[in-house]
Amino acid sequence: MVKKKNAEQDVGLVRMFNDMKKKHPDALLLFRNGNFYEMYKEDALKASVILALKVSDKILPLENDPIKLLTFPRHELDKHLPKLIRSGQRVAICEAIDQPKLMKKPREKTGEDLKSQDKVKKENNLNQETMAKKKKEQAVQEEPTKTVKTAAEEKPAKEMKSEQATEQKAEAKQERKPREPQMITANGEKVSHGHAFQSTTNPADWYFTAKMDGVQLKPQKMDAADLAAYQKKEMTVPQLMERYYPTKLMPKVSEEAFQMPKQLSGPDGAITIDKFNVYKEKDEQRPDYGKYKFYVQMGDTKMSAVASREDLNAYFDRVVSPTQLVEKNFGERLHLQSAYEKYQLPEGVDPKGVRVAKDHSDNKWKVSMDLGDKGKTSKHELSFDDGYSLFKAKTATREQIAAKYLNTEISGMLSAVTNKLEKSASMKM
Repeated sequence: MVKKKNAEQDVGLVRMFNDMKKKHPDALLLFRNGNFYEMYKEDALKASVILALKVSDKILPLENDPIKLLTFPRHELDKHLPKLIRSGQRVAICEAIDQPKLMKKPREKTGEDLKSQDKVKKENNLNQETMAKKKKEQAVQEEPTKTVKTAAEEKPAKEMKSEQATEQKAEAKQERKPREPQMITANGEKVSHGHAFQSTTNPADWYFTAKMDGVQLKPQKMDAADLAAYQKKEMTVPQLMERYYPTKLMPKVSEEAFQMPKQLSGPDGAITIDKFNVYKEKDEQRPDYGKYKFYVQMGDTKMSAVASREDLNAYFDRVVSPTQLVEKNFGERLHLQSAYEKYQLPEGVDPKGVRVAKDHSDNKWKVSMDLGDKGKTSKHELSFDDGYSLFKAKTATREQIAAKYLNTEISGMLSAVTNKLEKSASMKM
C-alpha cells in the first residue's frame, strides 16, 4: 500500500510539472517531495550541469519512457539555490499545500443526545468553578519571587516581528550582492555568469554564454568535446571564452584607426582607402545573397568580398582596423606582397619542381609541380590577379603561387606514398 501511495504521489508531481512547465517554460521548477527537492526531465539535465549532480532515470506508471530525475535533500536547498540563480536561471520552488479533510455531515441530534449534552455542560461548569477557587487560594498563599525578564519577554511582539523582517531583508540584500567576475578581459571588462545550457527545442544541442559588464552575449553552440570537458571541470570559463568569444578578449584598437581615409603600401606606391563598411547582399540573383560582405572604395576602384564570421566579429568588436581587414580580404586583388606570405610549400618539397607555363592548348597560364618519383600534379589555371602579382608587380613568388593552388594535391600525393611504404614494410616483417 505504501509503494502504491508513493507512486501515485510521484505521478501527481510529474503531472504538475508538465502543467507548470507550459505556464513557465523559461523557469527551472523545483518540487518539494517529503524531505527532498526534485527536478524532472529537461530541468534535471540543466541543473545537473550547474550543480554537478548526477541525474537518474525514474520509471512511472503513466510514462512511456523513464524520466530524468535530479534530487537532493531539503537541507541542501540553501547551498544549491544560489548556484542556480547565479548561473542566470529563473527558479520556481513548488511546495505542496495540505488540503483540510472533508468533514462528515453531522447526524441529527435526538432527545437523549441533548440531555447528555446538558449533563456534560453542568459538570464542566462545576469543574471550572472549583479550579478557579483553588488557583485563587494558591495565588494568595504562594506569591512567586520576581525574576529578571528575558529580552523576548521584555519586547512587544510587533517590535520582534519588525526586527525579524529587518534581519531577513539584510540577509536577502547580502545574498543579492554582485558576484565576483569569473575573468577580466584585456580591456578591463568583467565577465560573469559564464555557463553552459541545454537547448529547449533540441536537447542534443548545448550552448555557452556569459555576461560582459552585465550585457548578455549571444549564445554559441558548443562542441561535444568542450561540453564533456566543462562538465568534468577540465575546462574553465576563461578557456571557453577564448574558444567561443576570442575577439571579446582581444585589446581594442584606437578610435583613430577607424577614421578615413587611410593609406596602404602597394606595389606601385601608396594606396588610399577612402571608404570601408559592412553590408548585407540584397540581390537575390547573386550566389552570395543574404551574406554579410566588406565593401572598400579606393578612388574610382570599388571592391566587395564575403566576410567571414571571424572577421565580422573582429570588426564589430573593434579589435582590428579597417586597414588590416582590407589587407587580409583584398590583398591579392591589390597585389600586396603581404597577401602571399601565408602560402608555403609543405616541408621537404623541392621548390625546383614548380612549373609555371602557358598551356598551348588554351593559351592560359598554369602552374604544376614535379615531385620526382612521387609523381606530377595536374595543371591549375592562374587567376588574372595572381598572374599580375607574379609577372608584373612581382609581389608573389613561383613557390607561393604553387603553394596556393597545389598544396592540397601535393599533401595527398605525399600521404599516399607514405601509406604505401608503411604497408610494404609491414608485409616484409
